[in-house]
Amino acid sequence: MILEMKVPSPGESIKEVEIATWLVKDGDYVEKDQAIAEVDSDKATLELPAEMSGVITLKAEEGDTVAVGAVVCLIDTSAAKPEINGAPAVEKAAEAPKAEAPKAAPAPAATTYATSAPSPAARKILEEKSIQPSDIAGTGKGGRITKEDAVNAVPSMGTPTGGSRGSERTKLSMLRRKVAERLVSAKNETAMLTTFNEVDMSAIYAIRDQYKEEFKAKHGLGLGFMSFFTKAVTRALQLYPDVNSMIDGQEKISYDFCDISVAVSGPKGLMVPVVRSAELLTFRGVEAEIKRLALRARDGQITVDEMTGGTFTISNGGVFGSMLSTPIINPPQSGILGMHNVVDRAIVKNGQIVIAPVMFVALSYDHRIIDGRESVGFLVAVKEALENPMEILMDNNPKKALEL
Repeated sequence: MILEMKVPSPGESIKEVEIATWLVKDGDYVEKDQAIAEVDSDKATLELPAEMSGVITLKAEEGDTVAVGAVVCLIDTSAAKPEINGAPAVEKAAEAPKAEAPKAAPAPAATTYATSAPSPAARKILEEKSIQPSDIAGTGKGGRITKEDAVNAVPSMGTPTGGSRGSERTKLSMLRRKVAERLVSAKNETAMLTTFNEVDMSAIYAIRDQYKEEFKAKHGLGLGFMSFFTKAVTRALQLYPDVNSMIDGQEKISYDFCDISVAVSGPKGLMVPVVRSAELLTFRGVEAEIKRLALRARDGQITVDEMTGGTFTISNGGVFGSMLSTPIINPPQSGILGMHNVVDRAIVKNGQIVIAPVMFVALSYDHRIIDGRESVGFLVAVKEALENPMEILMDNNPKKALEL
């Protein structure tokens, strides 16, 4: 029986996909549910599993764009699984190389006048110019380099030679092309502006130092920065609901829930899975959900539904060492918070200059819907919660907040 494998629909709005990589070769025997290809849509990279066992015949090439529902391969389910022959292959003995007849020694060249030999005066000038005599042609008798030749010689400009100067042209994946399209659209179609602030991370460091081991032992999770930032952001979104809104034509849509998109790095580039109803989650709940989504993105298992529908985005460039940036809005959202690396800096506390771990934070927002008051107030609310998490985020009961 010949089974036609068709491209399944990754989501309602997706009409075509691109064959990113075939994981098998034409004529291979595949097992049922074995991953046979990676396909790119404009929202995610997904694996295509074999529907039955059998010998596969490929009907599309890598890089081809195919419609959802199109046949991409055939599987001959009646083909028997090949047996593995354990007998070692007989290697053909290599033939001994034939002895070569000794080559006659070349006849000595006739003694001639030393071509390109500079005169003493010319040699001195060439040395001052750092020019090798072999790099210029002499005009004197027998090719001798004269003083005039040395004076007129132009030193090399130092153009490097050797080394690789190759280039390679590869087609962008459908996902990467869609990301590029969305970023350009966000820059061109929104009135994007960025406001900045700084956060003293001392209080968060103190809480993590005191409870992270107990938290990990109890929940099997690390107590990272993301849970503090997510809790601070959801609180600030409730205080400044315009930041949790978006424009649809001539209307504004506001949400009474906080679906937080979290930018994570995956094998195919940046992914932005969504933590649903983050305002209802505890510290443990946020850490567990972000870990789950990050693992699915890393393993290429993230779905389109898990990456759509966010109302606000948090991007942590600090994990790569970024000190400061202006993050681009993730449309149709109206705001994105950029986290950065933590560096010990000199700051003023209670009239004294002290060293403290400081993070710069940035809020990019759509000025069409969010005014300066709301944007600055939102970022200040985030700063206040992060600098006083014990009172604002934990109700002065960290063990209860961390479910310890």
